Amino acid sequence: MGVRMERFKRWVASLSFRSGLVVAGFCVLFYILSFAQMLLPVSAAVKGTLWVILFGLAKTAQYTALLILGKAGVARIKSYFKKSSAAGD
Repeated sequence: MGVRMERFKRWVASLSFRSGLVVAGFCVLFYILSFAQMLLPVSAAVKGTLWVILFGLAKTAQYTALLILGKAGVARIKSYFKKSSAAGD
């Protein structure tokens, strides 16, 4: 099990910052779809099933993006938003 975990860690570390942002974009898309599907004219059972699937995909993408980005990537995104909000003042 240790060898597989090391191989997995190396693979995740090889993914780029841009890959993390792409996965985070999919996360946002799945969140939007999970709630927008409530507007569809289908039964409540189908809506519930779609919500569980899409919300589950959104959560999976969210945690995957955080795993790829890591602490440094999250700090990089936060600093970008701080700079852009300070420039708008």
